[in-house]
Amino acid sequence: MSLKPKKRSLTLRGHRTSVSLEDRFWTAFRQIAADENLAINALAAKVDEERPFEEGLASAIRDYVLQYYMGDNWMLPARGLTSYQTFYRNR
Repeated sequence: MSLKPKKRSLTLRGHRTSVSLEDRFWTAFRQIAADENLAINALAAKVDEERPFEEGLASAIRDYVLQYYMGDNWMLPARGLTSYQTFYRNR
């Protein structure tokens, strides 16, 4: 797997956009979508809706992947937070 980010196209609520992520994050994000029975575009739209305007989508996806796989071992519980959206509102 390459550590160099690769750009891929997504469609979010009918609009095309490009996101650059490393292969590992693309693989993990696709697996999360499959685990949640969501199309990758639907999961990306969910992350996009929950992120603050000033946060880039690629960064938000990376954070989402980390939270998904690390769960209680990540930063959210340490901050007394329970959701991705709450995390961003309280930063």
